[in-house]
Amino acid sequence: MTVCDECQGWLNPALAADAAVRRGDEILLIQRKFPPMQGAWALPGGFVDQGETPEHAALRELKEEAGLDGQHPRLVMVMGDPKRDPRKHIVSVVYEIQVDTECQPHAGDDASDARFWPISNILSGSIQLAGDHLEIIEAWLNVNS
Repeated sequence: MTVCDECQGWLNPALAADAAVRRGDEILLIQRKFPPMQGAWALPGGFVDQGETPEHAALRELKEEAGLDGQHPRLVMVMGDPKRDPRKHIVSVVYEIQVDTECQPHAGDDASDARFWPISNILSGSIQLAGDHLEIIEAWLNVNS
């Protein structure tokens, strides 16, 4: 095992959480404001803060990046391929989260845009998605690729 000289601890993967939000035949995506994958679309999400649960992080990131209050988070999957992010090994916990169907997203924090996209557009490949987010969405929707 590798030990970090700087922190005198183990080099562990970083932990992130993503919010999978569906409204009818649409899925909420945010457009990444900063590198890596700047301009690509992704599920709202980000790193879990010290002392925070992944579930709370997914709800917080949904609010920060899309301006939406989420309810009833349900664990969908965990993505942990060491090469899924160019920055470093990041393990993401993905939650399906409910939002008020009348609320409209607006970009904030690390997002330059936030909107609901038709599932058919997302699955067709016409939208550039960040990293493994197409794989996440397909698995969440149980789509055979």
